[in-house]
This record gives sequence, C-alpha cells and structure tokens, in this order.
Amino acid sequence: MELTRRRILATGGGLGAALLLSACGSGPRRAAAGATPPAGPPRPGGTLRVGAVGKASAVTRDPHGVQVNESDYLILALVHDALTVPGDRPNVAPRLAARWESDDLKRWRFTIAEGATFHDGTPVTGADVAWSLRRLRATPAGATRLPGVEAGGIRADGRDAVTLTSAYPNSEVPLLLRLTTFVLKEDTKDVARAPGTGPFRLESFRNGSARLVRNDSWHGGEVPLDAIEVRMFESPQAMANAMLTGQIDLASNVGAVAARTAEGRDGVQVIRRPDDMAMPIVMRTADGPFADERVRLALRLAVDREAMVRQVLSGYGAVANDVLGTGDPAYAKDIPQRARDLAQAERLLGQAGLDLSQTYELFTTEDIPGLAESATLFATQVREAGLNIKVVKQDPSVFWEKTWLKAPLYTTYWGTNDSVVFFAGKTLSSDAAQNEAGWKDPAFDAAYRKAVGAPDGARRADALRELQRLEHERSGYLLWGMADGVDLAAAGVGGLPRLPGYGRVQLERAWLSA
Repeated sequence: MELTRRRILATGGGLGAALLLSACGSGPRRAAAGATPPAGPPRPGGTLRVGAVGKASAVTRDPHGVQVNESDYLILALVHDALTVPGDRPNVAPRLAARWESDDLKRWRFTIAEGATFHDGTPVTGADVAWSLRRLRATPAGATRLPGVEAGGIRADGRDAVTLTSAYPNSEVPLLLRLTTFVLKEDTKDVARAPGTGPFRLESFRNGSARLVRNDSWHGGEVPLDAIEVRMFESPQAMANAMLTGQIDLASNVGAVAARTAEGRDGVQVIRRPDDMAMPIVMRTADGPFADERVRLALRLAVDREAMVRQVLSGYGAVANDVLGTGDPAYAKDIPQRARDLAQAERLLGQAGLDLSQTYELFTTEDIPGLAESATLFATQVREAGLNIKVVKQDPSVFWEKTWLKAPLYTTYWGTNDSVVFFAGKTLSSDAAQNEAGWKDPAFDAAYRKAVGAPDGARRADALRELQRLEHERSGYLLWGMADGVDLAAAGVGGLPRLPGYGRVQLERAWLSA
C-alpha cells in the first residue's frame, strides 16, 4: 500500500454509505436552500473548520510515510509544499518548484520558487530538496513514487535547484512529483515537528486533529484564511452530520449518499468534482479463467454501466470506457463507448470454451463504501450472459495481503484520477510494481515508452492514443464508471478546489464570506 492510492485519499469516499444524517441545524454561515458559492472577491480572515476521515490508530505524521488517514494527508499537504501540484490544463502546476526543464527527457532540472522559505524563515535550498527526495526514494514505496529515478540520480544543482536523472526518457517526471514530494530541511530528525514550506503552519496537533495558521511569508501568494482547523472523523457519516449541524464548515469527500441527502438543504453547498475515483474490476490476464481475451471482452460487454452508476454511485458519477485516467486532457474520447451486448457476450464465452457450469469467485472488500455493492450488482448482471459469479467479501487486511495482485477476479479502487500515462506506468506496463492484472503486452509497453519518451506534439499524442486503444481492447481492467468526489460546504465558504483526486486538499485559496 502506498501513498498515491486507495486508502489515503479514498477513505472518505463514502460512495454508498447509509448515512444516518441528523436534522439540519442552524449553525453559522447558513443561507438559502441549495446554496451556491459566495460572490467574490475573496474576503480575508476567519477560520475554516474542515472535516476529514481518519482513524486514531492509523495516525502518521511523516510526510514521506504511508498516510492511511485522509486527515493526515490533508494536514501534511497544507504544511509541506511539494514540488508540483495538480492543475487543470495543463494538469501539472508549479508549487515549490517554480519551473522545470529537460533537454533529453532524462535529466530534469527543477528550480525552487523565488522567496521560498521554511516556516522558521530559513530559505529552501537545493540540498533540502535533494535530501527530501532521497528520503522519499528510500521508503518502501519509493520506487513507485519516483519511478525510474534512483537515489543516486537526485542531486542538488546549486543553491536553488535540484536535478533528477531518470533511467529512461520520461516526459512525465513533473507529473509524477505532484503532491508526493514534500520537502523538509536537510538532515531533519523530528519529522513530525519539522517546519514546512506550505501555506499554513502547524500550531497544534492532537489525536489526528490539528489547528493550522496562515504562513504570511508563503511564496505562493496571499492566503485569505487566518487559520484552518482540521477535525478527524472516524466515518463519513459522522463527518456529514457535523457539517449539517454547523459543527464544521467543510466535509471533504463525504460521498454520494450524503450528497443526495443534503441536496436542497438550507445553506449547504454540494460540490461535485467529476472523475474523482475509479472502482474497476480486475481480471487476471496472466493465467486462470480470465486469461482468454474473449472472456474479458465478454465481461465488459455483459456489464450494464448505466445501472452501475445509477445504483452504486446514486448517480454521482459517469459511465467509463475501460480506460483509466478519464480526467486527463489526453484521454481518448474518440474511442467508441462500449455498450452492453449480452448476445455478443454469450457468443464470446462460448467461443472461448469457458466452463459455464462452474461458479467463479469475485473477491471484494468493504474498505470503501460502494465497492462491495458494485461487485454484487456486477455478479447479477453477468448472470444474464450465462456466467455464474459468487461475491466473496474479505476483511480489508486479508484482501490487500492475500488477494490484491493475485486473484483471478477482484474489485479495486484508485482514489485519485491521475493521467493516462500515470496509470500506464504504475499498473499496466509489464514491469509495473502494481500490475494488478498481471498483464504483459509488448505492444502496450512499446506505446508507453514511446509516449513518455516523446516531447509534446503529434508523436506523443499518437502514442497516447495507441496506448489507450490497447488498454481498451485487451487489458485486464473493466472500468464501468467514475465516481464524483463530493464535498459539503456551508454557504459562506468560497474558493474551494474543484479538481478531482489530490486536488481537493488545495485549500490555500479558500475564504469565508463572514
């Protein structure tokens, strides 16, 4: 398990939880039903009270550790700048690194933002950044966080820059650094109390909750809020209740059911962030009953995607087309949307000679709400094509230890909708450490290398299109839909992030109208 996926930014997903929402109270900052964001310009001052999901037993304060709690990650992301952050178009934006360049796509030079300092006033140096990246690279998940970049390839380049040398040409290096490359001072010992470089300083921390105050010297520009109070909740249900009763101003990632319940309530903004979470079904391609490409296509044709979105996501999502990275500007929208075709699915199963007298197991977990429900509905749907599937629910610890990456058929999820290339390198290429389906396709690998090895332009666009075509036609993923990220906010809260995935923790432009 590593920082970029699942539990970190998905624990608050709340896709299908049966929320026991209490009656809406009359807390502060309430307005008319179905509230819209306040009109600008942003007003300075005030304290934003934010809810985020986490468990006391899983609290971590190491910026380079594995953040199981969304509350931990939110705090770290506000205190510690990363080199780059998610953007809209392009989908990589500067942060602690003001700019970057490469002549050969192998050696990348990142220049630190002018005026960047730690919260104690010390200037950020290339040595600090290099030390932090090497520390990150040395973690168990370091190879997936900095793919292709060894510790020896990370060097300070003068006082205000760092160079990263990739083992192969990779145009996506700046993207891979988004919101994972938190920077500490060189040789920091006490990482929990270390000063950061972000828009807020840590004033206090207790049992997973924290109070952060504005960093008036932040290099990234003016921060409207005086402070942010992050309050940890053990469940999305409790967090939604707190928001609706005025105990907090923002409930981050509460999920679809809470959104449906809150719609139209006085003074509540329901904020949808499309393309937030993928919950694909993984079909193992290396061996077993789903190794036959015709069987995998049959399952893709047997699923009723519209019904899955409607029932599992309560409509807070969109149909997907078996390609990960739907929020990427390079996502191939011209690939025809796969539709349900039971007759063709039955023919393919027959041609493949799959034993339809058997019952096949689909493993899932209740790690996030909605995941097990998606498995159950899928099993019901494919039965109409003659395939019997039994859903096996496992404890999360068993699922991730024993089933993930190994079982013939299982559900998975990604709490960040990153780029097409991100997923290609992390889960689909033959040498990917998290190749969930055991898929090895030389043509796909070649397209991936061609895409990451090409600068922007027609050659890269062609490679990305080919990469997605191959994934759509023969990978081990059945991606039936994309869930919206859903936040609830009080009427007086403006400037909230609208990006999916990691983008939701970027609260430095948030403000309060009163």
